[in-house]
Amino acid sequence: MTVEGLRNEFEERQINKVKLIGFDIDGVGRGKYVSLEKLLSVVEGGFGFCDVVFGWDINDELYDRPGFTGADSGYPDLLARVDLDTLRFIPWEPGAALFVIDFHQVDGQPLPVGPRQVLRRVLERARAMGFTVRASVEYEYFIFDETPQTLRAKGFRGLTPLTPGMFGYSVLRASSQAELVHAIFDGMAAYGVPLEGLHTETGPGVYETAIKHDEALAAADKAALFKTGVKEIAARRGKTATFMAKWNPALPGCSGHLHLSLWDEGGANAFYAAGEPDAASRTARQFIAGQVALMPDLCVLVCPTINSYKRLVPGAWAPTTASWGVENRTAAVRWVPGSVKSSRVEYRLAPADANPYLALAAALASGLWGIERGLEPDEPYPGNVYNAPPGRFAPLPVSLEEATARMLESAPARELLGEAFVSHFAATRDWECRQFRAAVTDWELTRYFESI
Repeated sequence: MTVEGLRNEFEERQINKVKLIGFDIDGVGRGKYVSLEKLLSVVEGGFGFCDVVFGWDINDELYDRPGFTGADSGYPDLLARVDLDTLRFIPWEPGAALFVIDFHQVDGQPLPVGPRQVLRRVLERARAMGFTVRASVEYEYFIFDETPQTLRAKGFRGLTPLTPGMFGYSVLRASSQAELVHAIFDGMAAYGVPLEGLHTETGPGVYETAIKHDEALAAADKAALFKTGVKEIAARRGKTATFMAKWNPALPGCSGHLHLSLWDEGGANAFYAAGEPDAASRTARQFIAGQVALMPDLCVLVCPTINSYKRLVPGAWAPTTASWGVENRTAAVRWVPGSVKSSRVEYRLAPADANPYLALAAALASGLWGIERGLEPDEPYPGNVYNAPPGRFAPLPVSLEEATARMLESAPARELLGEAFVSHFAATRDWECRQFRAAVTDWELTRYFESI
């Protein structure tokens, strides 16, 4: 689209401001509103964006060790480029449009530590192998009848969920909140993030939403925009949505399952093979083998927070080992034997708190690695993976600290994702671990304050 074409489109739709949004290492949307004139002036050449967004954490605290950026370099500008293919009109913000931006170095080269650029590099690898990639993400998230102010006033305790009780797949509960449910379903469709389904899950005020599949980069954009969009829609109604992996130890965690398929140059699903066991092609089996083999190494990209690992416990619909099975939801990788259109891999390790760009990059890169090496997986596990014999599957890291160390030791991680990215991401996770180690938790106070 030309600059003049954009101007005409905006005038016709009465758009008078544009939101530019990029996603940081934690998957948090960082951006700004700009005027139409400003937007049109930077469409072709890009604009400056302070690189501190890769020099601070999720709470805007500056990292204390040298890395990609810091005080020594003075936090200079990156080059941000507008991706014109991501144009959206925001239905809950009349008069506003949105573009996703890509971060580049000042010389125009892609930013090695940018999550969207990491996924782009993995997709280039897939294209060089003759594949295009389709993907979708499904999220579980809790909604509370709380605001940012009431959350803090209550110390995040004694919160009021949108609805009470455990009532998964409840038509009653969803219908009782029809105004909010319709606002999410219809609003996302108008936002260019069409949904395939939305229903209550097991837990008070929890919903699961499946986003319609798309080309992988567009699917990641949609996932990132869905999370921010749901929060915006809820906030306008005095409510708060959380995508924490495990907000309450007594309740189920929140997944962010990834669905992936490869398509060959002739437009056929490379995972589907009629007549083969479970309709899985050799390519599909090799892809699964790679995912299983590298899952412990790349776990930190998919489970990037301290809280992510509170979800990875036996019997909680989340994996504890690098395992796979056919239509087996206790496994980390689920092969879904469908038709020529629907056969796919579900990467069930991913929690809802994952950065969708990095989670998809990890799930895809490991699968491609398996194809490149002609790996063959073990036989799919037919039963409850939690009860599998010891040693049958490799254990997954049990903490962010362990997962970070595993990635740093991994030659495949550096080869697939780049030395600069692995080093920077590890430094950010080390910072997160150190912040947690310095914290005094409610558990410690309750356990030790009076008795010890």
